[in-house]
Amino acid sequence: MTTTFARRSAAFLACAAVFGFASSAYAQDKTVTIGVLNDMSSLYADIGGPGSVVAVKMAVEDSGLAAKGWKIEVVSGDHQNKPDIGVNIARQWIDTQKVDMITDTPNSGVALAVSNVAKEKNVVLLNNGGASADLTGKACNANTISYTYDTYMLANGTGKALTKAGGDSWFFLTADYAFGAALERDTSAVVTANGGKVLGGVKHPLNTSDFSSFLLQAQNSKAKIVGLANAGGDTTNAIKQAAEFGIVEGGQKLAALLLFINDVHSLGLKTAHGLTFTESFYWDLNDATRAWSKRFQEKTANKAMPSMTQAGNYAGVIHYLKALEALGGNPHDGAKVVAKMKEIPTDDALFGKGPLREDGRRIIPAYLFEVKKPEESKGPWDYYKLVATIPAEDAARPLKDSECPLVKK
Repeated sequence: MTTTFARRSAAFLACAAVFGFASSAYAQDKTVTIGVLNDMSSLYADIGGPGSVVAVKMAVEDSGLAAKGWKIEVVSGDHQNKPDIGVNIARQWIDTQKVDMITDTPNSGVALAVSNVAKEKNVVLLNNGGASADLTGKACNANTISYTYDTYMLANGTGKALTKAGGDSWFFLTADYAFGAALERDTSAVVTANGGKVLGGVKHPLNTSDFSSFLLQAQNSKAKIVGLANAGGDTTNAIKQAAEFGIVEGGQKLAALLLFINDVHSLGLKTAHGLTFTESFYWDLNDATRAWSKRFQEKTANKAMPSMTQAGNYAGVIHYLKALEALGGNPHDGAKVVAKMKEIPTDDALFGKGPLREDGRRIIPAYLFEVKKPEESKGPWDYYKLVATIPAEDAARPLKDSECPLVKK
């Protein structure tokens, strides 16, 4: 009996030693690799691209972890707006470079595909660029977070405001992939819920140069609002060509359902003034956003002010690194890190406080902006005037309506 007890005790102590060593090793592991995956060369390069890499490196620097013995590497890749390329880069990063977290992912098709890889490989996807609300809805998982905005927010900002202001008939010009479909779906729901009608729509290929046939259909629809369910270069091209077609002069109004400051800069205030749109960030919102944005601008090659998604990359990486520090080291376990990110409070200079919900959506206010007239602008990048603030609880889909399997009902 004594011998049996001694054997069991020895076995217990051996296990304890092994687990103690593993715990100690994990606590001492302070190496992290972050991958910035976005469009570096095409229609979304201005809103993400190299600027997102700058924002992520600023977050790493501002975290202060290097001084505490952490080694944090940032790598970047161009997904070319193709889900298969995005998936291949993600897999290669994880398998050969031990990437722990992937961030940015503008283009919802890429984001949805990479989200599946993040779940399979148990890394973190910090989505800031992919707008589809499905990322925290029916396609949600325990490894993915949407930190900045989504199609629900855009629809309930711009779509609701324009419909309530009398724009009660809509025709959509929609980018033919996951993002466009989600944005048209979510905006259509808001339009009809507020007493409006959707008269029709047309889908266009991603990165379209000639919108004439699509704009002709919009014009013939006689809809009061022409909803642009696209982004980046597609949005700016559509707006420029709509001006040539006399869409607005003919009595219709353009709704840029997703517009970034880089788009307004490209269009110029003479063309863009009067556009109403929704964002969760603007460089000139307050002292903190102004100070950070000027630092960002100095570090970028094109000296541009940050887009909403670039700001989101900074804020998201700051919170990710806080979670790793709270864990005492890098467990190289994406689901565990995301759980910690949801557990600890979020608070950053750019978006303020705003919890991460169980579905992975960060809850922050959104803002309804209007582009200023040229004579209203006081200088470079002074483009927006605030029309309304959308409370955080109204800017995200209510959990009671969520299709996310992580949400307990």
